[in-house]
Amino acid sequence: MHTRMLGTSGLEVSAIGLGCMPMSAFYGERDIPEAEAALELAIDLGVTFWDTAEVYGEGHNESLIGPVLKRNRDKIVIATKFGVLPNYVFTGTPEAAYEAIDGSLQRLQVDHIDLWYLHRVSTEVPIEDTVGAMADIVAQGKVRYIGLSEASADTLRRAASVHPIAALQSEWSLWTRDIEAEVLGVARELGIGIVPYSPLGRGLMTGKITDLDQMPETDHRQNTPRFSGDNFEHNKNLVAQFAAYAENIGCTPGQLALAWLLAQGPDVVPIPGTKRRAYLVENAASADVSLSPAQAAEVGDLMSQVAGGRYGRAHSYGDSPARTTS
Repeated sequence: MHTRMLGTSGLEVSAIGLGCMPMSAFYGERDIPEAEAALELAIDLGVTFWDTAEVYGEGHNESLIGPVLKRNRDKIVIATKFGVLPNYVFTGTPEAAYEAIDGSLQRLQVDHIDLWYLHRVSTEVPIEDTVGAMADIVAQGKVRYIGLSEASADTLRRAASVHPIAALQSEWSLWTRDIEAEVLGVARELGIGIVPYSPLGRGLMTGKITDLDQMPETDHRQNTPRFSGDNFEHNKNLVAQFAAYAENIGCTPGQLALAWLLAQGPDVVPIPGTKRRAYLVENAASADVSLSPAQAAEVGDLMSQVAGGRYGRAHSYGDSPARTTS
């Protein structure tokens, strides 16, 4: 597995990361033995940049990762997040930060977090206050680097004036390109690495989802606009064209989606989520798929007409510009 630097922070991570959320939440029933096996396999494959959050499964995800992480601490760059409560209220108060870090350390069974994000920016708490507390926790040795998730360009500037921000985690893929308008440029200006989550369009861009009945009723995608009615049929047809392109260059659709992100710059490190070993192997191999600038542009054009918002109206994005998208 190749490695990359997250911006100018000095934090080196595997070029493809692992989003651990599906192992505990939002994507149907849990399969703990398979998840544990996937974590062990990730180490063997060199996929050693792992992403979790205290809210995933209300602490379950961090607790699941903890024993494997403890046995392999020197091999893993662990990232976790705070600032979203189980009822999905955003809280970025300093008090919440001090309480959250100790809980995450305990569940992950480590003495420090490599990369600690504010999961969503609260509109009620000045970002300077939140980052100030996070910086203090860095000074205490409990965290090495800090990041933000789904933050606007203005928030990035204000946060970086308090403490260096190593990474911005936001949704970015051929399926969702909101950050390209302004946020991406500001992040790069500030030397902030880009960590795209949901880089596979919540699984649709793999080409494996052709019928909504394939997903259990507990799967959150059942309630999102892009997986609903005519939108789903339209997007499924786009993906069919995308899959044909992938076949022509000798890779899977999922690998092409990840390769496109990797081609956007050396500061980009996608974290596809999975709970299955087979998908993990496929995702890891995308690091070896190389696209020319012309191919990357062609691929972008193929997926330029996605139908539907990325979330329903009840979902909040934090303070990113995309928060007003339905």
